[in-house]
Amino acid sequence: MATERTVERVLRLLALLQKKPSWTASAIADELAVTERSVRRDVERLRALGYPVNAVSGAGGGY
Repeated sequence: MATERTVERVLRLLALLQKKPSWTASAIADELAVTERSVRRDVERLRALGYPVNAVSGAGGGY
């Protein structure tokens, strides 16, 4: 079960994704003060809730 801190971070992630059309994982991690791994997990949480978060892999990729 997600903690209150995780829920808050996921909501902040959602707000960031709505603010700008494209983000790198490292830029999101910097904004949220977490690791890129946490960003990937939080993106998966949003997807599990039905939010369509698209990703592009490789150099120049992002969310």
